[in-house]
Amino acid sequence: MTRPIRRLAGPRRSRRLRIVTPLLTAALILPILGGAAVPAAAATPTLTQLIGQKLIVRMDGTTPSSDLLGRIRRGEVGGVILFGSNVTTKTALIALTKQLHAAAVAGGQPRFLIAVDQEGGSIKRIPWAPPTMSPPQMGANGLASTAKSQGQQTGTALKALGIDVDLAPVADVPASTSSFLYQQGRTWSFSATKTATLSDAFTTGLELGGEIPAMKHFPGLGYATLNTDTHMVSIRVSKTALAPGLLPYRTAISHHVPLIMLSNATYSAYDPYAAAGWSPAINSTLLRVTLGFRGVTITDSLDGTAAARGYTTAHIAERAAKAGTDLLLITGSETTSRSVFATLLTDAKAGRISMTGLQASYARILALKGG
Repeated sequence: MTRPIRRLAGPRRSRRLRIVTPLLTAALILPILGGAAVPAAAATPTLTQLIGQKLIVRMDGTTPSSDLLGRIRRGEVGGVILFGSNVTTKTALIALTKQLHAAAVAGGQPRFLIAVDQEGGSIKRIPWAPPTMSPPQMGANGLASTAKSQGQQTGTALKALGIDVDLAPVADVPASTSSFLYQQGRTWSFSATKTATLSDAFTTGLELGGEIPAMKHFPGLGYATLNTDTHMVSIRVSKTALAPGLLPYRTAISHHVPLIMLSNATYSAYDPYAAAGWSPAINSTLLRVTLGFRGVTITDSLDGTAAARGYTTAHIAERAAKAGTDLLLITGSETTSRSVFATLLTDAKAGRISMTGLQASYARILALKGG
């Protein structure tokens, strides 16, 4: 059974150390959501739940289809990512998030996660919500207190809208002005130390505001000059050259960051054959063994990178699941995410995906949702 969450002593009481065991042997009681207790997860999760809870999917339109709501009730989906096309007014957004959460409650499923990319600056899905400063602006300011305040304001605002996860902050350290993330205005600084300090402070602020942060894109996209959502990117530099990009993660892991997004780039120094999102050498050996991360991993969006490689999204999702990545981000159509679920379910039934690995991911995901 997952042990109770232990609050940390000292100034970072918002961070939580989640300790999980690979197998679930009893029900996990999840927190209060919208005034009603969320039903406990099954003592022995079904195969549908083991697969479904891994999937964070895109929703078509501004209101959920009956099909999507049915998938949520049956446990075939563990969360939704919202984009600008899903958002109209504040009132409509609150009604939408309540409907999505309620579907999971009605089906007796674990807490449903609703995520957005709310970095600030050029990436801000909820236009009226904080942060009011972009990462470069916070970097120029240079104060951890400012980044923390911006994060807390953002977390508070998103929580009030019924959103659970902010897929932020970006923690990439640009190697030059050729960095695509730098050119998009999404990075804090060329200094790894300043990036570590400010991204960690923003993460702390999000948690203080009641939001789950997701630091991205591990192990760093500082050398990437092309967008990994639309291009096949291979970063061919040494581990020594990549080391500064790990500093923000080392800092955040020491403060028990709960969720880390893996990049869609390939790193020849670690694994020349698989991108971070589906590389055991990166998401297991480097992140969990070397850096000591004990939280949940999530892929970056798999749809664009799959197309750039000439594969289906289901194929890349299958590789990520086999590699032990916990959450799979599917931002294509609802038809695509249904196909991913069906493929993974077939693989699990055939024994092509480790049951022990699925159970370990499920335990970590439930611990995250219970936070």
